[in-house]
This record gives sequence, C-alpha cells and structure tokens, in this order.
Amino acid sequence: MSEKKPIIRCNPVFKQMVWGGTRLGSDFGYEIPGDSTGECWGIAAHKNGDATIETEEFKGETLRSLWEKRRDLFGNLSGEVFPLLIKIIDAKADLSIQVHPDDAYAAEHEDGSLGKMECWYIIDCPEDAELVVGHNATTREELADMIHNKKWDQFIRRIPIKKGDLIQIDPGTVHAITSGCLLLETQQNSDITYRVYDYDRLVDGKLRQLHVEQSIDVIQVPAKSVEDSKLHTQDLPKNQWNELIACKYYRIFKLTLDGEIAFKQTHPFLNLSVIEGEGTCNGETVKKGDHLILPCGFGDVKMTGKMTVIASTVNDK
Repeated sequence: MSEKKPIIRCNPVFKQMVWGGTRLGSDFGYEIPGDSTGECWGIAAHKNGDATIETEEFKGETLRSLWEKRRDLFGNLSGEVFPLLIKIIDAKADLSIQVHPDDAYAAEHEDGSLGKMECWYIIDCPEDAELVVGHNATTREELADMIHNKKWDQFIRRIPIKKGDLIQIDPGTVHAITSGCLLLETQQNSDITYRVYDYDRLVDGKLRQLHVEQSIDVIQVPAKSVEDSKLHTQDLPKNQWNELIACKYYRIFKLTLDGEIAFKQTHPFLNLSVIEGEGTCNGETVKKGDHLILPCGFGDVKMTGKMTVIASTVNDK
C-alpha cells in the first residue's frame, strides 16, 4: 500500500503593478505589499516568482525546487519547468494593449522561453464591462499601418463580458484587461509579454517600453472570432466538475460546490484555486484565496462546503 500523498499548499507571490489596486487584500484577505498590487501568483514556479510550500512535509521548498527534486509528485512529466502558472489579477486601471508569442517565436527570440497561451475566468467586473480581445485588421499590411499610425480606435476590438465568463487568449491574440476586472488566469509558465500600446502613460516620468515590431511579427491576422474566444459558465450543474476548456497546454474545470463531492485525482497533478466560499478537502479547511495542488497518485478526494473552485492540469488526453 503506497503512502497517502499530502495536499501541496502554495503561498502566493505578489506583484506591484502600475495598474494594480487593493482588492487582493480586501476581497481575498491576502497580506498585500502595497496599494498597487496587481497580481497574486498563486501557483507559481518561475524565476520571476516562485511560490513557497506551506505543507509540513515540504517546508522550506519552493514549487520550482519540488518540481526538480520530486517529479514523481507531478506524474514524472518531462520539461524543464512546471508547466502552468496560476494568477489572480486585480486591474484597478486598464492594462496595456499586448500580445504573447507562441513557443517557437519565444524559443528563438526570448532566450529559449516558453510562449504564452492563457485563459481568463472573470471573478468580478463592472456592469457593462468590456475587454480588449482581438483586432479589426484584415491583412498584415493593414495591421502594421494601424499600429504605426496609432489608429487605436479602428484597430482594437472590444468584447462584452460578465462575471463567470471564460476568455481563451491564444498566442498572437491582441488583448487587454480593463479597469475594474478581477480574474483568475491560467497560463503557460512564461513571463513574456509584448506591449503594443500603453495609452502614452508615464511611470516615474517615463513611457513604458513598447515592443511594436515583435508585436507585428506575432499578432494573428485575421483575429479569431469572438464566438471562438468566449464561454459562459454561469449556469453549469452544481456539485460536479465541469470541464470548461481543453487546449494543447491545459485543461480547466469549474466546481460550484454546495454540499459535497467525491472523486478520484487521476491527473499528473491537479491545481485547485478557491475563488469563493469555504469548506474542506479531505478534512483540511480550505477557503477563498487558497491555492492547492493535489499531486499524482493522490487518489480519493472528498470536498465539502459552499465554494467555487477553478482547477487545472496539463492536457494529458
């Protein structure tokens, strides 16, 4: 009989951003470093942010070191880095209009980095909120003209969103989170972003760096349709895992729990982020703002309580 594996609890890393606010403190109860905290890296094993492990058995380890030393906890997956990065983002102000490269472009131009595919689950947003997702150029020549000549109103495509929507952002997709949005982001473990436009705002008296030529290189033309980018998850059945999306790099699930659920953890690993409510996982108390990993071979899981959980793993199908 193999020894029961423990739940791996991660202590988040926080990032101060020019567009950040205070909701990671007020809404989630985190001890944030300041009034412009934009990102909570909840499950993170990156050189720019490496979550420490709270679980007694792994005290003193980070998720990066655990990935290196105990690959068995993650299904003995190959790869130099833990594959996913889970963030909660608080946008007090608009983020820059940006785009991410794919793996091939990043490997060639960004010192071997992974590209970045990501997905946003909207935790909260203003009434009538919109996000920037995609653009209106029909050819690469038109794209370059719109960007070089700052035709932003013609270029940028805005899409309406509601709480509970899921937005898939493929590499090459022009995108920006807008003021007042609070979201959970599941992404490849990468920190590469190309800024197309930043509203000419000054930080410490200077314009932030733009990456215009790289952006024109990697933006997908024409843009993916709105219908193919957005999913409504508000009315899914309760007390069961509902798969929201499966792509090359990840599978994402949502659980709206009101009572209890029992299931087997059969994935190489399963990330869990509690975004609302509280309860228990195999008898351990879990609450809003907690980030957990159920390792490979974890086996039987019983969760109780009233909470909303977003889970992710690699696409092992």
